[in-house]
Amino acid sequence: MTSATPDRPRRARGRPRGRTAEPRALREVRALLGDAPRRRDLLIEHLHRIQDAHGHLSTAHLTALAEELSLAAAEVYEVASFYHHFDLVRDGETPPPPLTVRVCDSVSCELAGAGELLAALKSALGAGVRVQAVPCVGRCAEAPVAVVGHNPVPRATPGTVAQAVANGATRAPLPAAIDYDAYRAGGGYRLPAQLESGGLAVEAVIATLEDARLRGLGGAGFPAGRKWRIVRGYPGPRLMAVNIDEGEPGTFKDRHYLERDPHRFLEGLLVAARAVEAEAVYIYLRDEYAGCRALLARELERLRADPPCPLPELHLRRGAGAYICGEESAMIESIEGRRGMPRLRPPYIAETGLFGRPTLEHNLETLYWVRDILERGAEWFAGQGRHGRSGLRSFSVSGRVRNPGVHLAPAGITLRELIDEHCGGMAEGHALHAWFPGGASGGILPAAMADLPLDFGTLEEHGCFIGSAAIIVLSQHDGARAAALNAMRFFAHESCGKCTPCRVGTAKAAALMEAPVWDRALLEELAAVMSDASICGLGQAAPNPLRSVLRHFPEEIE
Repeated sequence: MTSATPDRPRRARGRPRGRTAEPRALREVRALLGDAPRRRDLLIEHLHRIQDAHGHLSTAHLTALAEELSLAAAEVYEVASFYHHFDLVRDGETPPPPLTVRVCDSVSCELAGAGELLAALKSALGAGVRVQAVPCVGRCAEAPVAVVGHNPVPRATPGTVAQAVANGATRAPLPAAIDYDAYRAGGGYRLPAQLESGGLAVEAVIATLEDARLRGLGGAGFPAGRKWRIVRGYPGPRLMAVNIDEGEPGTFKDRHYLERDPHRFLEGLLVAARAVEAEAVYIYLRDEYAGCRALLARELERLRADPPCPLPELHLRRGAGAYICGEESAMIESIEGRRGMPRLRPPYIAETGLFGRPTLEHNLETLYWVRDILERGAEWFAGQGRHGRSGLRSFSVSGRVRNPGVHLAPAGITLRELIDEHCGGMAEGHALHAWFPGGASGGILPAAMADLPLDFGTLEEHGCFIGSAAIIVLSQHDGARAAALNAMRFFAHESCGKCTPCRVGTAKAAALMEAPVWDRALLEELAAVMSDASICGLGQAAPNPLRSVLRHFPEEIE
């Protein structure tokens, strides 16, 4: 046990109250856990071990795990039942089939025919395969996407999915990324080594990030340098958390960079950890990115084996299918082994975060730019913008364009310029009708607004925001109304349920939006309650697509 990984069970070890663990289940759980610490913050990791080994979580195994961790069985059950990727099987129930095929039904995949694919697979695959519709899996440029076990099948057809099932292709391939040796040979990791030796001052690093005007690129856009100063200002010990949950429909830029150059992000991570003197770093990676998880685990081991400088503790944590964990405080709750429910603020996590300690939180792309900015200078990054803006943005573009994918472009570029200069224009036979500027939560704008600069603070007056820069392009063959309903169903599915305005509001809004004619007054009232009274950004932003249709596409609902 170290100060950065506290071992703090809620009560002394002993026999938990309630149901007694079965000897066989206890032996199986102990064998799966091996020498792993029996800490509460590892509860979700241990649940994954059991689920991976048995294909589900039985009542007997949950009870045994509770005994091993000295927790009440109810505490283990409430966590396991919160996350979508855990299959709980009660006594007497039939376990799920050994293989699950998941078909993404979020906006980009729906545009590409996910509904037809889902129906075809349900009738084509045998009884030994479970077929599920699931929220965005972070591969929107390859829509429609099916995931066979953990293996994503891009631009899926019934035939390609059936072939993957027949071939037993259920493991995610390991991405062909720049590995540790190649990255070091290219000059990588000099910056954290210089910070450690005193050749580079922390103050100079923070000042450079401030001059570059680097902002948090996970969606909120808070200035990175200022965040580092704030966290440094609180008394230690301090921690750091990296958010790679990336569950916003339409967003896949973090996966893009992780699959290609993971050490550039890790070098930025080490610089940030050294700047705020973080004792440990927790990397939270969404469960859908199985190939990235294997890659990152391998490269972290190589980094630990041949460190360029003293390292903080580096922990890789696995999500379990909950969009809400993209919210920073919900992610911290999940890392601590709890349900991913947002915390009330203040205090903010910069002051009271992981395990009650000051915590620096960033997403992957923000850290990815640290090395380039420090090596090439603040002026280089700040001068990249267009139309009066500063910096670079990684746009995840999907939908009706000729070349979907991650496109690096100047901040402030317009959608029309982005499509023409980076995406090869609209797909053949399609003309621009509408577009999401910031994923499902960023609202929807009409084609007439395609010349607005894309950046933080440029779209809010129109009821939208850029967020994670996830652009979903709709054409004359699509409806903004249908896309907004898809988004609201997503939010209803992903609401954590903690607050009534979000839990009830998203479900009620989805039901009202299914009506042939929308009740404008009732929907506007409901949207106001959700945005004003929800605890976190999910409920506050969920009405954005709905409001966008009311404001910009009234002809589609009358």
